[in-house]
Amino acid sequence: MLKSIKDVLEQTTQKYKDKIIFSEMNFAITYQDFFNACNNGASFLLQKNLFKKNIMIFIDKSIHCLEAMFSCAFAGSIYTVIDVHSPVNRIQTIIDTLKPSVIIADDKSVESCQNFGIPVYSIDELISYPVCVDNLEVINNKIIDTDPLYILFTSGSTGIPKGSVITHKSVISYAEVICETFGIDENTIFGSQTPFYFSMSILDVFATIFSGATLHIIPKMYFSFPVKLIEHLNQYKINTIYWVPTAMSIVANFKTFEVLLPKHLKTILFAGEVMPVKQLNVWRKYLPHALYANLFGPTEITDTGTYYIVDKDFLDHESLPIGVPFKNVDALVIKDNRLVDENEVGELCFRGSFLGLGYYNNLDKTSEVFIQNPLEQNYPEIIYRTGDLVKYADDGNLLYLGRKDFQIKHMGYRIELGEIESNIIAIDGILSCACIYNTVENKIVLFYQSNTVNEEALLKMAQEKLVPYMVPNKIIKLDRMPINANGKIDRVKLKEMEM
Repeated sequence: MLKSIKDVLEQTTQKYKDKIIFSEMNFAITYQDFFNACNNGASFLLQKNLFKKNIMIFIDKSIHCLEAMFSCAFAGSIYTVIDVHSPVNRIQTIIDTLKPSVIIADDKSVESCQNFGIPVYSIDELISYPVCVDNLEVINNKIIDTDPLYILFTSGSTGIPKGSVITHKSVISYAEVICETFGIDENTIFGSQTPFYFSMSILDVFATIFSGATLHIIPKMYFSFPVKLIEHLNQYKINTIYWVPTAMSIVANFKTFEVLLPKHLKTILFAGEVMPVKQLNVWRKYLPHALYANLFGPTEITDTGTYYIVDKDFLDHESLPIGVPFKNVDALVIKDNRLVDENEVGELCFRGSFLGLGYYNNLDKTSEVFIQNPLEQNYPEIIYRTGDLVKYADDGNLLYLGRKDFQIKHMGYRIELGEIESNIIAIDGILSCACIYNTVENKIVLFYQSNTVNEEALLKMAQEKLVPYMVPNKIIKLDRMPINANGKIDRVKLKEMEM
């Protein structure tokens, strides 16, 4: 029985010990060497009595970051990967919620992390620590599959990041289904695009260790130079990608395939935001024999819960379905505590092994969206309310219609507009503000009221306070914010003004 991530990696390592598991520009590591490094790291953490304790990882996307993640997993600790480029105030908010026992950093970040007042250890210190087989065996016997593996922070509707708690069981179940659904095996070579603090990374990282595949970390800079990106895919013989549509659209918009084609690419998966069919059609024109699939789902169910294999043509203005549930996943479309009727819109809810445990240190928010299944009153069963509005197409596929609230997906990131607003309203001189999302142009639009701050100055301050993907694409200053009958900012009016 595979009850922990260590069990999964140990089993795969026994089959493929000399095979490359992870690679990056100037370094690659085999399954056996990676497994050994993580045992060393876990031995260090256990020596510090960190079993079941929260650990913050402050390392940019790299093999070192993966070593830290899996060292925590082996030790039965709960890891959280932090975006090292986040504003300090966001990191501090996460620390206040998480209260991590220690921070794992790389050499270039150790000194700056000491400012948080938490013990900091270098990843080099971890992976060079002598292994203690007896301690590791005792701890692995203590770990059960419903223990937390990691906590991944997304934005909260009030501007406070929420930490989704995901278990070993959920990740193992997800990886197994992904491998079965898309034929991921020891011949797969992933080209990794998404950061390790983003839920989409769960698919390629853990499908890799489940199947004996190889994952190559693509340098972020190449996504600004599409021809070099394709050259890189060819150099490392990448045959499978799981990217956000924005990354795929860059390749299409620059007419990259007229210059160079990916020679090995066979499986193309995407999620995180709406995939524009116009750009997808460019990919399908030049790579007609590849498998394309649109995946959909939130962080709270590990990564995604539905998928649609693109097996027919769509016009440029049409939208892709989000498809059907994965095996061993149930997707419920609920309205007024009942399943929707034909052609009726409802809220997408999930039940099954992919579900996380809820939000860390936030029982109130957890109880709002992790609820008793209203369709089952005879025994306890938790489902997750996504807040996504969907309906069934005539062929049985689910169609995504939008969000119930102000949460958006922009540049592949899940963002609460409230987090942007809470940071902007805190700026001196800002009297009022509101964000909307222009779905036609895929732009975050910020409206604000101020007597002293102009648009140019506000943009500069927003860039200092927000991570890059949250910075508004357009800023509009108003003499007075429109107010609706309830005394609230009239967001409908703002959308009308923008559209």
